[in-house]
Formats: sequence, structure tokens, C-alpha cells
Amino acid sequence: MDFLRLLEGLRTPLLTQFFSAITYAGDEICFMVLALLLFWCVSKHYGYYLFTVGFLGIAANQSLKLLFRIPRPWVVDPGFTIVESARAGAGGYSFPSGHTQNGAGIFGVLWIHCKKVWQKIFCAVLIVLVPVSRMYLGVHTPLDVGIAFITAILLVAALYPCFRTEEAFRRCMPWLFILLAAVSAGYLIFALCYAFPADIDPENLFEGTKNAYTILGCMLGLGVSYAYDRKKLHFDTKAPFLGQALKLVLGLALLMTVRVGAKPVLKTLLNGHAAADAIRYFLMVIFAGCVWPHTFPLFARIGKKDGQGEKA
Repeated sequence: MDFLRLLEGLRTPLLTQFFSAITYAGDEICFMVLALLLFWCVSKHYGYYLFTVGFLGIAANQSLKLLFRIPRPWVVDPGFTIVESARAGAGGYSFPSGHTQNGAGIFGVLWIHCKKVWQKIFCAVLIVLVPVSRMYLGVHTPLDVGIAFITAILLVAALYPCFRTEEAFRRCMPWLFILLAAVSAGYLIFALCYAFPADIDPENLFEGTKNAYTILGCMLGLGVSYAYDRKKLHFDTKAPFLGQALKLVLGLALLMTVRVGAKPVLKTLLNGHAAADAIRYFLMVIFAGCVWPHTFPLFARIGKKDGQGEKA
């Protein structure tokens, strides 16, 4: 808490605006946009790399949250103040930091993929600044961000050999999907069956259980999408710049429609059970990996010059 109080004393309106913006680089929406940009428009197998790092990281992160159940800094010390605008994105237990996990995982994979020096520097800066932003805003301690950072970087490094080349990617993916299925099922069983103490916060437990169902839906959807693409779809990421932009923007808009529109329907059908989130995120991943790629040949023809496709 001493370090957080030091940062609290350094807060200024300009720094607060800066770190409030930086912290979104570790948000779920940022992960979704960048992962799909990579997956749809740049490199399919690096897209799977980012999804795998992200989903395994979230499963590890959420498991640790429920296992240790460490309160947020302002709960531990009621005299400590946070940046109020950050409170809405700081639900659940404090340890470890989900935003740090996402940020280090996202930009760790992008750092490996990027070739230009300025791109690598940009990714490295964000890998550092996202955890700093969580502490500056007062929503996480150094321990929270430190463990999340180490976990994310270890995942990026450990999984890299599986995605270093196309050949390695094809060889490893079936085994990785077995791992993903086992991890997601294990986390769900843990959330449902672990003997949590009677004083556990029910809202945090429900949030953890909901996240377990969400991860299970994502991982199952990713496995189905990979199998479908390998056997039938074989989609190509290449398209002229205009086609890439339209592909990404329209695809994200439709995906968000599925995300928002399916929620009340599934919640009603399942009487508010958290399993609705498993189905909803499964459908989102199926849309991203199986449905929307069928339109890619159309976008590949948009913006061509003299009958020749431009590089994406």
C-alpha cells in the first residue's frame, strides 16, 4: 500500500487522463479487436496464438482470484482513494490483475509478430504501462500486477514454439485444444465444486463462475472453428486495404450485435443461469471463426486496381 500511496500523491488531471486511456489496452474489448484484426486480416496462425495465450491466461487469472480472494486496495485500506472512473472496470477480487494479464499477453504476442523497430517499441511500452496504469488508478497492488505480468509473459514464451512456423502450428494445435478443453473444464469444476468458505462474497463467486462458463464457451468455439477451417473453409486473410477495413469494421459490428443481442434471450431461456454466457461466447467465436470468414472472398475484391489485389 505504501507504493500505491506514493502514486496517489503523484496524481494530476493530465496523468489521470493518460493512464485512464492506457488501461483500456488491457480491456476485453481491446483484446477482442486486436485478436480479430490479427486473425481476420494479418496472420491466421498468430491469431490463434493470441487467442490461446488470452484464454489460458484468463483461466489462470480467474482461478487465482477465486483461490486467494484478496480484496481490492480500497477495501483493505478504507482511507485509500482510487480514481473513481476506474471503479466500474475493477469488479471482483484484486489478485491478480486481469488487465495486466490481458495487456502483457496481447502486446507480448504482437511484439513477437511485429518486424519493425517502432512497432516493437510501441508494444513493449504498452506491456509496461498497462500494469503501471492499474496501480496509478489505485485498483491493484504491485503484487497483483507483478504475478499477472509474469504469468502472461511465461505463457507467451512457453507457447511460442507451437506458433513459430505454420508447420509447428499445424502439428501442435490438436494437442493445444486438448489442453484448452482440460483447462476450461477444470476451472469450471473448480468454480462449481471447490469448498469455498462461508464468508466468500457471493457476487464475486457468481462472477467467477460466470467467467468459467464464458471461458469454456470460448475454448469450445475456438476448437470447432479451427476444425471447420482445416477441413472445409481454408479462409485467406489477404485483401486490399479498403477490403480489410470493411471486413474488420463490419465483422466487429456484427459480432457485438451477437454479443449484446444474445444476452437477454439466453438469460431468459436459461433463467439467468451462468451457462448462458458459455453459449453466448461459443456463438460469438463460431461467428468469428466459421461464419464471417465465408465473406472474405468478397472483401478481397474490394479496392483492387487493374484486376490485381493489393497487399493487406
